[in-house]
Formats: sequence, structure tokens, C-alpha cells
Amino acid sequence: MALAILRNSVGAGLKLPRRAPLNQCHRYMVQQRNRSLSSYVVTPKELAHALKKNVLTKISTAPRTVPLCASWFLPNEPHGRTGYQVFKEKRIPSARFFDLDAIKDHDSPYPHMLPTAEEFARAMEDIGIRKDDELVVYDTQELGIFSAPRVGWTLKVFGHPKVHLLNNFRLWVEQGYPTESGEVEAAAREKTHYPVPAFDEGKVVKFEEMKEVAGDYGKEGAEGVQVLDARSKGRWAGTEPEPRPGLPSGHIPGSFSVPVSELLDPRTKALLPGDELRKLFEGKGIDPAKPIISSCGTGVTAAVIDAALNEAGYGTVENRRLYDGSWTEWAQRVKESDGMIKKIF
Repeated sequence: MALAILRNSVGAGLKLPRRAPLNQCHRYMVQQRNRSLSSYVVTPKELAHALKKNVLTKISTAPRTVPLCASWFLPNEPHGRTGYQVFKEKRIPSARFFDLDAIKDHDSPYPHMLPTAEEFARAMEDIGIRKDDELVVYDTQELGIFSAPRVGWTLKVFGHPKVHLLNNFRLWVEQGYPTESGEVEAAAREKTHYPVPAFDEGKVVKFEEMKEVAGDYGKEGAEGVQVLDARSKGRWAGTEPEPRPGLPSGHIPGSFSVPVSELLDPRTKALLPGDELRKLFEGKGIDPAKPIISSCGTGVTAAVIDAALNEAGYGTVENRRLYDGSWTEWAQRVKESDGMIKKIF
């Protein structure tokens, strides 16, 4: 009886709601899952939203958003802590750990020189990263923004397609997003296949070029390359010691002092908004139309400057590079007597 009434009603012009075709629903779900984070620097809210789209099955090969912890401490850290130690204490759920002291050129006498493409690919496989993963790199809750930009920069040097920087883990915790602790379960550390990538030499400055830039400083007709130094003002000026014993402090001729602390909010340790960063760079007399090389102690916090320049839209990507060996290499390969180490008293 009810079926007959329904048939008659439909025949009389009653329109029943139509379901979308299954293939259309599937396409929509794929589009939602594959929607990328829109900018390099992302907020905790944006990351939390992206993580909800992950397909949580072991057999899935769908692209994922993967938090990547890049915690690292200077060698003079008072409590002797390591990045992996704080990773185990508190991390974003499903995060992997990128060890800056392990994924590097082990044949170099300098601390954090880039690894080979083959070594990088093996490291990604050991971590369990796929080429199509969308990676969001983050720092310790304490430091806010410190070593994560170096890992983000490294990933871009080796051509990983989707890389972002969380601004930042301290805000993630303060805003009530979930964390976990302990060892990572073996099931979450499965090895993946990661193809050997190309190396983007255009992002990297080596010692020979850096020495040429320093030697040309102040000369008529020179290109006017600007060197920005992320170390503290005292280390740049030569009035504070370096954290590595036996290494003199001072700066590369013509370099600007741009301490990391000036680029961060003093309370949250998050990267400042783009307009504030732009004013800071303008106030220091840095010309966005000229080439920029970022430097620091070992090439780690130089990448904070690079991230800040990117956030401020200051200069073109092609004109921004990083001196991989930074001060640790520079101070061991040049002489103060040759005028290559400057100090201000």
C-alpha cells in the first residue's frame, strides 16, 4: 500500500532527493584529501585540520600530512639534552623525527653540511617518509622556532614537493591540540621507498664563493651581495665567545647582524608576522633587490632568516641562498690577519 502511494506521488510530480553518483563522491573525497596547505608557514589550526584528512589505515598509499620533529640543541646546552630526548617527551601524534646530527655529511669536518642525495634518500626511507607526503616541520616547545627551518630548507634543497613550517609547537600545546610521548611504535616506523632526488645547487653557497663575496665587499662594481648573520649580536661583534671551544667570534666582512631572537615573538617564540619582518629588514638597510646569503654558526639558524625573508616576501626565491658551512667553516679556513674576520669593540 505504502509503495503504491509512493509510486503515485512520484508520478504526480513529487521529486525525491537524488544521491550524487558514487564516482562523483569518490572524486570529491580525493580532492578534499589532496588539498594542500597553502603557505610555507602554517598555524597549529591549519596543521590540525590537515591531519584530520589523513587516511588512517596501514594499507593506504594515499598522500599524507606528516609532522616532522626537527628538535636540536647547541653543543653547550646546559642540561645536555638531545633532540630525540625531547621528541620522546612530547610530540605531535604521528610525528617522525629528523636527526640533524645524523642526516648530514659525515666526512666533513664541519657539523651540519648537507648529505649526498643518496644519503638523504636512505634517511627518508628509514624515517618512513614518502615522496608524496606533505611534511610540516616543527621545533621544541621551549625554543619555538630554531632548527626546524634548517630541516625545511634541506628538504627543499633535495626537491621534496610539499614542505611547510609549523609556527609553532609552543602554540600547538597552548591551544590545546593533542600530544603524545614515549617511543614510536614499530608499526609507525615502517620503511618506505624514497627515490634518490636531484640536488638544487642554486640554494647553496660554498666556501670559495663566500670568500669571493667577502673579498669583493666595498669594491666599486661589486655585485653587492648581502650576508645576513643569525648569531647573537655579541658573537657577530666578537665580544661573546662561540659555543664551540677554540673558535674565534666575529663576522664575515660586510655582513649584517640579524639575530634569530629579533625575528621571533618574545613570548611565543613564533615567527613574527610578515609585515613586521619586512619593517625589520628595511630598518637594517637590507635591499630586497640585491642577492642575499644567510649565515649563522653551522648553517642551522641561517634558515630561520631564510624563512623570515620568505614570510615577509622580501627578495626573490632565486636571490636568497644559504652558506652551508657558515661561521664554523669560515673561522677555521680564513685568518683575522687577512681581514676576513671582523670584530667591533
